[in-house]
Order: sequence, then C-alpha cells, then structure tokens
Amino acid sequence: MKKAILLMICVTSAALSLRADDFRVSGFQDTTLSFNAGTEKARDYSYSIEEYANLRFQTALGDYGTFYGAFNVMALSGSGAETARLLAEAKPETGLIYSSLAAGDNYAAGIELERLYFRLNSDYVDVDAGLFRLAFGYGQVFGPSDFLSHRNPLFQDARPRALLGASVAVYPANAKVLAFSASPNDPFNAEGEGFRFGISAENHWDWGSIQGLYAFETPMTGLPYGVHRFGFSAKVDWELGFVVDTLYTYDHKNPKAKGLSASAGFDYSFLDGSLYMQVEYLFSDEASATASSAENPYGFSNRHYLYTLINYRINDYTSTSLAYLAGLSDSSSVPMLSFDHDLFQGCTVSLSGKAPLDLKDGKEGEFGPSLTKSRFSLTAKLRIRF
Repeated sequence: MKKAILLMICVTSAALSLRADDFRVSGFQDTTLSFNAGTEKARDYSYSIEEYANLRFQTALGDYGTFYGAFNVMALSGSGAETARLLAEAKPETGLIYSSLAAGDNYAAGIELERLYFRLNSDYVDVDAGLFRLAFGYGQVFGPSDFLSHRNPLFQDARPRALLGASVAVYPANAKVLAFSASPNDPFNAEGEGFRFGISAENHWDWGSIQGLYAFETPMTGLPYGVHRFGFSAKVDWELGFVVDTLYTYDHKNPKAKGLSASAGFDYSFLDGSLYMQVEYLFSDEASATASSAENPYGFSNRHYLYTLINYRINDYTSTSLAYLAGLSDSSSVPMLSFDHDLFQGCTVSLSGKAPLDLKDGKEGEFGPSLTKSRFSLTAKLRIRF
C-alpha cells in the first residue's frame, strides 16, 4: 500500500513538473457516516465511517492529444471496511478486482486506479486507448445497453467503472460511428477468452437521438461459440422526455445464454423546473445483461422493475427527493428519501435513508429486509468539490 501511494505521488509530481502550465486537477472528497439497523438474520446494527476522495488530472499532449488519469483514495472503519475487505479478497472470476487494503490502528485504507488513458482528437476522428469509460445508450436509470459498466439504482453514488480497451470514433455530419474493443473481465486470462469488440452508430436531431449497437464476445469456458449482443436506444425531447434502451444477448448454440434487457421511461419538469419527476421500467430476462451473475453480482434476480423519482428544489441551495425502486415480480421495494443543502459553492451536505420492504407478509423478496439484511439505513455525507 505504501509503495502504491508513493508511486502515485511520484507520477503526479513528474507530470506537474513536465507540463505545469497545462496540468489540471479536479475531484471531490466525501466524509460519510452511516448507521444500519439489521434484522434477525444479521447483526442488530452496524455503523460505518468513510473518508473518500476521487482525484482526477489531465494534461495536454501537443495540439491534438490529452492524457487523463484518476484514482480513488479511501479510509474506512466499521461495516464499510468489512465490505471493502471482502471485495479486495474476491477472486478474479467474480468480476470484482479491487486494490488491497492496509489496516491502520483504527482504520483500513485503500487506493484504486480509476482512469488512465489518452485521447487523440481532430475535427472528424477521436482515438481513445487505456483504462477508460465506454458508455452506450440513453437510459438514465437501468441502462441495459450500457453492458460494459452495469448500473443499479440502489447504489446511486457508485462511479461508473472503467475498462482496459480502445475506441475510434468518426463524426460524419450529425452522426457518430464508434468502433471499440475491451479486454476480458478476467485480467489473468492470457488466452483472450471473453474479449469484447463491436461497433455503435448514433445520430442526433433537434428533437432527439437514436443509437444502434453490435458487440461480440469471443468464445470462453461454457460459451464455446461466443456471445452476440444487439442494442438499440432512443431519446425524444418533446413536452415529455422519452427514453427507450434495449439489449438482446444471443448465442445460437446455448439457449441459456439468450436474454433481453429492455427499459423505457420518461421525465418531466413542473413549476418552472422546481419539481422534477422521472419514471423508468425495466424488463430483465434470466440471461440478460442486467441479470444477477458472476459478471454482474449487483444485477437483478427477477423480471419486472419500476423506478420512480420525485425531486423538489426548495430554493437555490436546498432540495429533497423521494425515489422508489419496486420489484414487481415479488412485491418487494426500497423507498429512498434524501435531503441536500449547499453550504457554499463546492460544498454540499446531504442526509439520506433507505427502508427495504416486503409488501406481502411472510414472503422474502429481492429487496426485502430479510435478504438485504437491513430494516433501515441512514447516511449523512459532506461533499467538497474542487
């Protein structure tokens, strides 16, 4: 751990000395305190204290290039440290690769590389390569076609994960055509099993946008013929904002590898933008990109889901929101209430709570307290941006 931190400091210092005039640093720091009330199947209660910083930097590479980097630094105590330790010990085949932790006198500390890539750009062509984010589709909540970086609205603060790969984008007229490749989920696989590559195309108008996607995953253990993925996404901005996002996974030799993820929703603003409402529905097939699996351990276990968000801006500095994620297949749900206030520019304090529910007595649902091991959780956070 000490060597990793020292290396990061040396790299940052070297970049500053080489191109100090073009070097830019930004990021945020979170101070978080959480309390969780357990159930009869878990400890009665738990707490977590966390200091987390996301540091991003970039510098110019001549006239047509930019180098980007980002890393996360954290210090934890309580249940957050316990969870981080379990994730750090996870095996590569689970799809979870985290940096190791170092334990201090009363905390555990960790550092994680988040982004490390370069971009070469011109008026008509962009080239990206390294550890970076590849995003697809216009879905705002579930994002089925964004299959390289899975989402779950239960973890709204989770930063989209990067992948090691490359992309080339060209821009004919109002369109964008992107060819991409990404290394397998298992970084220790030296035979290239599960290598992903594909192409996407999108076009934009004043009233909306559409995107099509095709991707192929090379043969691997259990999937000897590879996996095909076909995606489509569209957004329309009329009085309401409509979004459709779908991804179909297909293996012609393996019926268990065929699955559909599809989401559709809308958003609308009332009262001159003070009141905002968002609704999105998800259908998640058993073998879809949004289903729970070793590759996506935070995925969904059932078929039908509904997410609703209402946000009210009380004034220029204060807002409150109520989000509701419902598992329609098993009648379980998670209401999430939050309150945010800007103390001053770049500093926000927030208070949020979750209360998992089983709407049918005696039935253990996906989001119910018996399976999530929580009856109620409360989190207070102070975020400083710079």
